[in-house]
Amino acid sequence: MAREKTPGTTADKKRAPRRRAAAPIATPVAEAQSQAQAPNFVDPQQRAALIARAAYFRALNRAFEPGSEVTDWLAAEAEVDAELLRGTAGS
Repeated sequence: MAREKTPGTTADKKRAPRRRAAAPIATPVAEAQSQAQAPNFVDPQQRAALIARAAYFRALNRAFEPGSEVTDWLAAEAEVDAELLRGTAGS
């Protein structure tokens, strides 16, 4: 025997709302790419101050012996520029 459908049972059931697609999860790679696309700007005065500080600590490490000031400055300049390109230089 065929089952008899009770009227209104299928129309009374409510469907659950559809779930929206989840937002993409931020990954370290995605964050690094977004940071690489928008580098922080350091004005020339800040850069010079960072270089001077790094050169000072280089001279301190060699006990301020004269004759290596230019070498200290050039090495500090290369170090600061590398840090700025990586985005790890302090303010």
